[in-house]
Amino acid sequence: MPKKTLLKQILIWRAKHITKRQFVYILSILIGFASGMGAVILKNLTHFIQHLLETKLIKDYHHAFYFLFPILGLTLVYLSIKYIIRNKVSHGIPSTLYAISKRKGIMKRYQMFGSILTAPLTVGFGGSVGLEGPTVATGAALGSNISRMFHMNQTTRTLLIGCAAAGAMSSIFKAPIAAIIFAIEVFSLDLTIASMLPLLLASLSAILTSRFFFGSDVLLPFSIEDKFYLSDAPFYILLGIVAAFISIYFTEVYDRIQKLFDKLNSPIKKLLVGGIGIGILVYLIPPLYGEGFDVINNLIVGNPEKALENNLFDMDLTNIWTVVLLLIGLMLFKIIASALTFGAGGVGGIFAPTLFMGSIMGFSMSKIINHCGLFKTPVSESNFTLVGMAGLLAGVLHAPLTAIFLIAELTGGYELFIPLMLTATISYSITKYFKPHSVYNMELGRKGELITHDKDHAVLTLMDIDKVIETNFITLSPNMTLEEIIQKAVIQSKRNIYPVVNIDSQRLEGIILLDDLRPIMFDQSLYHNVVASDLMQKPPEVINLDKDKMTDIMKKFQDSSAWNLPVKKDGKYYGFISKSKLLTAYRRQLINLQGES
Repeated sequence: MPKKTLLKQILIWRAKHITKRQFVYILSILIGFASGMGAVILKNLTHFIQHLLETKLIKDYHHAFYFLFPILGLTLVYLSIKYIIRNKVSHGIPSTLYAISKRKGIMKRYQMFGSILTAPLTVGFGGSVGLEGPTVATGAALGSNISRMFHMNQTTRTLLIGCAAAGAMSSIFKAPIAAIIFAIEVFSLDLTIASMLPLLLASLSAILTSRFFFGSDVLLPFSIEDKFYLSDAPFYILLGIVAAFISIYFTEVYDRIQKLFDKLNSPIKKLLVGGIGIGILVYLIPPLYGEGFDVINNLIVGNPEKALENNLFDMDLTNIWTVVLLLIGLMLFKIIASALTFGAGGVGGIFAPTLFMGSIMGFSMSKIINHCGLFKTPVSESNFTLVGMAGLLAGVLHAPLTAIFLIAELTGGYELFIPLMLTATISYSITKYFKPHSVYNMELGRKGELITHDKDHAVLTLMDIDKVIETNFITLSPNMTLEEIIQKAVIQSKRNIYPVVNIDSQRLEGIILLDDLRPIMFDQSLYHNVVASDLMQKPPEVINLDKDKMTDIMKKFQDSSAWNLPVKKDGKYYGFISKSKLLTAYRRQLINLQGES
């Protein structure tokens, strides 16, 4: 049976037998399963490559492979993108946010497999990034294309992309509640009954898929043994402050390195600069190889010597201050290694590097507190390691609730809930003040193209400016006589506004209103004495299509009280936007966003 015929029969059966809401529930389960499978494939491929290389070659042959492998992996990624995928594979979560904001939730088909091919090569060969972003992007692309296949509208597509994100996170971390909160916080989904059940179903479907393949294994196998005491609260507040400034450092370094790579126009140059840079760093600091969850687990169980045993300088690890110094260096260089990996064309995510740096930050701070000799009661090093991860997640990702619930679920209880809330809230608040946008959405945020929980802003962001521009206005040249204006414009046009445009440069000189013409249009003695430049006036505002966002356009209409405003593009006259058409488009987009018909 042909594919289109089968799909048509499914759609007909669905329309006859089940409601749209029930069908969305079925699709959310399917997407949760697909996201879980994507996570399984990504993890297994990456760990297979990493195990093969680190066990067989680096340990058995030579340490220098730490330098060669990242460059080789990034080269394979470049070749895969150029000759197999033949499309740019963007960073996971930012590309998904862009699809929601500017592409109506539509993601291209190659995005369903692009990250599966490239992320394992990046991370498995030593790229210092994580797999969470590519897993979310793979699931989101699956969700987007499945919803398109079944003719779902934009609102449902966005919800199913959120379901895919929740499924991916649930499968990776086996933390289904944190996964749902992640989808709501990062993708700005509305928390309603209509959205909650599909998210729950997707998260549940994904974690069941993950458990089927991985069993009960978790990334951070740890249970809390040390209790939280009220006397520890000042230390967790201090941890939150430190986490905020490390988050700012993380964001700033990442942003600056990406801007440096943007100046390199050639992908070959980016590959060479980034590949050699990450190769040198991994050679000098082997714990930077790959995701780094082994380091995190060693710190949680209080075994930093194991995490640092491959240090090139062969420093004495029995000295606690040497250990702290090495760990702080490892933390500071992790984001540099991650940013170089991205800059060189690697595909990965920043979730794992954030957890990596957060664990080191928390562990190092607890070591300093316990060994500085100023306090009688020692703090729990394992608890500080865990809470440190939450603090940095809250600051870097601007997702405090995700950070709190993720660590709480990973540790199998809520004993640390109070310190998690303290540290995450302080870290998020301070970081948000200095860095309004997270690493995920800084570029979209600067352009005003980011979907947020602000409903009015979300509607304006989703609106398509090109669809409200009208170009059927008759243009006048500055030297046209009154007679020519009446004959060529007033008689032939149904509009009551006429743009005056320079013929050579196509720049807007001014506008003439029909009200300006009425007092003199029947006075024939003025027909050859008055020209357009005598009658034109400066428009109250001009919309610049190159830089004005929809929020700016709305503000210009509000401030000027005009009903029509001219539009320019590349400095040239382009058309007009009317307030009535803008408000009609706004209302239509608001209805779509609310899921109404």
